[in-house]
Amino acid sequence: MKKLLLATAIAALSVSAANAAPTLYGKAFLAADYVNAEFDGPAGNMYDEDTVEINSHASRIGIKGSEAMTANTDVIYRLEYGTSIDGDKNGFTNRDTYLGVVNKQFGEFRVGKNQSTLARVDNVVVNQGYFDNLGQTQNENEVVSALNMADSNRIASSIIWTAPKYDGLPLEISAMYSSDDVNGNDNAGFGVAALFDQGTGFTAGLAYDKDQNIVGDIIRGTATVDLGKYMAAPVTLGALYQVADYDGGDKKEKGLVVSAQMGLNNFARPASIYTQYNKTDNLNGFENSDSDQIVVGGKYMYKDNIIAHAYAGMNNADNVGYMGTAGDAEVFVIGTGLEYLF
Repeated sequence: MKKLLLATAIAALSVSAANAAPTLYGKAFLAADYVNAEFDGPAGNMYDEDTVEINSHASRIGIKGSEAMTANTDVIYRLEYGTSIDGDKNGFTNRDTYLGVVNKQFGEFRVGKNQSTLARVDNVVVNQGYFDNLGQTQNENEVVSALNMADSNRIASSIIWTAPKYDGLPLEISAMYSSDDVNGNDNAGFGVAALFDQGTGFTAGLAYDKDQNIVGDIIRGTATVDLGKYMAAPVTLGALYQVADYDGGDKKEKGLVVSAQMGLNNFARPASIYTQYNKTDNLNGFENSDSDQIVVGGKYMYKDNIIAHAYAGMNNADNVGYMGTAGDAEVFVIGTGLEYLF
């Protein structure tokens, strides 16, 4: 009897320990990028870069996990940090870092540093490597960069709620609140998002936030369609339209993204090619400051966690700022890299 009780206790402790054990995960992505960037201002050429760079793209490491509090509620946590494994930057930077709870009736709450609700409807961007985001709205650190519309950021001192799934309602609903603890004032931001997805190959999303990603308002709409669900064409199409109203800006920033991704079936392992076009008017809220970007690329999965990438893209921006003056920028990039997930 004592042996039976001891075995039961050990088994219970083992289950508890297993539930509490965190999962270690990460991503290492290194690429060789040929970068040709120029800036022409009132006095002529002010910046001319023509080089091959070794770049780390969104490499990270983290731990995550959950543990039951009650029969219907779990504690959840994630500590994720970005790092430049090429050594260009030292140390780690916060990505998603939060502590929260998930309840079957009331949904999920995450408190900490979280991606804004704009990201909850962005299933349109397909670019990888050098162009793996919507970019930035202005040149920084004396470097000419690919400029695009305002994007979703990770918001410090925030709480994000995800509604529970309701039978017969194919919506993912999210809401976020953020305080402005860093600046020591009472300015607060908020955001909401809803993504419609019936699992039929079509999705539609709508999101809004105020004083989170910019000082002002952003509204974003998205739609995607998986043509493979309706015909013999392994192609997914996507479109994103966004309007950003900067406080104190000259004009509203308007951005469009159109993307297409096609799976390739004539390889031993999964592979795909993609293209994406970005157009932004009134970058950062400045009138006649516009950009266009086109990217093509592909990826090949040697294994589910080992992915080879190749891409090429061009970004042209007119009437943008650099070193205190206005001019035209051009960035051309060809890159190839290897991504390892663990």
